[in-house]
Amino acid sequence: MQVAEKQSWYKQFWPWFLIVIPLSSMVLSFSMLHLAFNGEDSLVQDDYYNEGRAINLDLHKVEQARLRNIETQLQFDQSSVYLEIIKGDVGDGSALTLDFFHATQEFKDFQVTLIKDAKGLYRGSIDQAIDGKWRISLHPHDDSWKIQQVVYLPQSKAVLLVP
Repeated sequence: MQVAEKQSWYKQFWPWFLIVIPLSSMVLSFSMLHLAFNGEDSLVQDDYYNEGRAINLDLHKVEQARLRNIETQLQFDQSSVYLEIIKGDVGDGSALTLDFFHATQEFKDFQVTLIKDAKGLYRGSIDQAIDGKWRISLHPHDDSWKIQQVVYLPQSKAVLLVP
């Protein structure tokens, strides 16, 4: 009769399997705690009162654009944006600012200055990817009016911006 030779516990599969499960959950828990304490939530506003007052100012600027009867058309290609004024009074018209606000990631926000060319079109260059949902805001440098709209980019056809 043969006697089965017993292996030491550390040479067997099951003890290591039972040890790895709690150890891996502990490692993941500590990494999540590290992210929770050191990560930044950019969507939370610290001062809600001042933010609410700023919204009222923005509504006044949108109303100014509506009174001026401003209507524009945006066209995008790989690295440029073109803006055509369809109707309305945009002021001196030397340059306009186009702000891009990403829906969820604040670090992707950027600004493009649009310069008027000889044909009356406003042109600007974009040097980053603009895929996804964006809130676009068009305003002059003196911030006397503003047009805002939510768009999904890239788009092959022109985007109509109206207040």
